Amino acid sequence: MNVKSACAAILAVAGLIAAPATASAATSELPSYDQWQADVRAAVDPAIPWLTDRVAKGGSRLAIVLDIDNTSLETEYHPGAPNRPVLAVAQWAGQHQMSVLFVTARTSSSSARTQLSNAGYRVDAICTRKSGEGTAQGKQRCRADLTRQGYTITANIGNRSTDLEGGDYEKGFKLPDYDGQLS
Repeated sequence: MNVKSACAAILAVAGLIAAPATASAATSELPSYDQWQADVRAAVDPAIPWLTDRVAKGGSRLAIVLDIDNTSLETEYHPGAPNRPVLAVAQWAGQHQMSVLFVTARTSSSSARTQLSNAGYRVDAICTRKSGEGTAQGKQRCRADLTRQGYTITANIGNRSTDLEGGDYEKGFKLPDYDGQLS
């Protein structure tokens, strides 16, 4: 071991510098896929009963808003696959004449539309973050824009706190992100 390696090892052991992270170390803190799906189901199970009551009350251009990454699509566990519990809510909404809208931190909607359609989602609109815009700011702007277009956003589903910051929706459903590990 050379002097540089020895010093780095001593400092790492002493906790003065961070050791390089490995992919396995980062993912080992995430729950199993089955546990994640159970947690997602627990978060969205109240959505359809709530939407059933909401649709019965009526209104114009009723809609739901979904985040994309690790909400509508499985980005961490099976990239590009639909997150089945969320897809079930989206399909229910579509079957009940509600619009299915997507608000994302992504800055391009073209690939997102294809990915969502391939995963089985009906896509009525996608609003993306503008370059240089913060995530929460962009998502709030998108919801405000959709509301100005006449949509009544009944439910907003996302896995990050930034998905739910601000207003322009009636009820939020927060999926797990495990302290930010699922972005």
